[in-house]
Amino acid sequence: MKYFLRKLGLLAFTLFVSVSLNFFLPRMMPGDPARALLDKMENLQPEQLDTIRAAFGLDTDDPVIVQYGRYLRNTLRGDLGTSFSRFPTPVSEVMRVALPWSIGLMGLCTIISFSLGTLIGIAAAWRRETKLASATVGFFSFVRSFPYFWLGLVFIYFFAFRLRAFPIGGAYSVDAARGGAAWWLSVLRHGALPAATIVVSSLGAWILTMRNNMINVLAEDYITVAMAKGLPIRRIKSMYAAKNAILPSVTGFAMSLGFVIGGGLVTEMVFAYPGIGYMLYQAVNAKDYPLMQAIFLFIAVAVLIANFAADVAVMILDPRVRDGAK
Repeated sequence: MKYFLRKLGLLAFTLFVSVSLNFFLPRMMPGDPARALLDKMENLQPEQLDTIRAAFGLDTDDPVIVQYGRYLRNTLRGDLGTSFSRFPTPVSEVMRVALPWSIGLMGLCTIISFSLGTLIGIAAAWRRETKLASATVGFFSFVRSFPYFWLGLVFIYFFAFRLRAFPIGGAYSVDAARGGAAWWLSVLRHGALPAATIVVSSLGAWILTMRNNMINVLAEDYITVAMAKGLPIRRIKSMYAAKNAILPSVTGFAMSLGFVIGGGLVTEMVFAYPGIGYMLYQAVNAKDYPLMQAIFLFIAVAVLIANFAADVAVMILDPRVRDGAK
């Protein structure tokens, strides 16, 4: 219980620091966001600059501590401001539209990649002396060395441009009625190439990690004792070896789930997929400070919560963590 409470207190403190940094860092950047917004608007006079600052919460006449308190209050209420590039749409509404696409694509791909990589890694370590295991590890290690955006461009060229089996970009067909069977089928077709890019490019890391962990565990004395006792091979493989070997991968998997909120920035740019990563790219180009600030905040919170979940999972799976905490 002390271990859990200590991790919970550390999570609360880190969240507070992240939220505070998210407030101060943009204000330390050079430039005037209100002036940049004014330059993009037509038929507006420079005298209206103060009005624009007040409308977007950029009025700097108040002391920093007052602005900071207002920022904390608005953040706790879910008020993230108004998007510059999508005025007058609130930032929360803009992110509500993009979040499902990133979570659906990146979340599902991360789970698939982790599951396949773990199973293949276990098999490759258990039968590491066979040619098939060596060839599998070597192939995915070779694929892992490719930049994933380059792999996405290769998929687009062969499967979308040459074979025309999948769409080149986007997330769904504009011709299909939203929510219908044809629309969902178009979502699957549009997401197939981005999903394949993410899974294939990340599979090698999970395979190598699980294989190395499994080989280290198989060299332990308790595995030798279990085999000497004549325990079933399947039980030794799953309950004795794989259960302990997967512990280091749990933290990495949880961290990967945390970065799901940020989306695959380059992958979404290559496929013009309307997720959080592609939105962040558009926000940077448009100097949309409220939207950038909200995306960074969501990514930080998601990673911290995922890390906390990983600590709890390790505590449940490994009794030594609980004993050490005492």
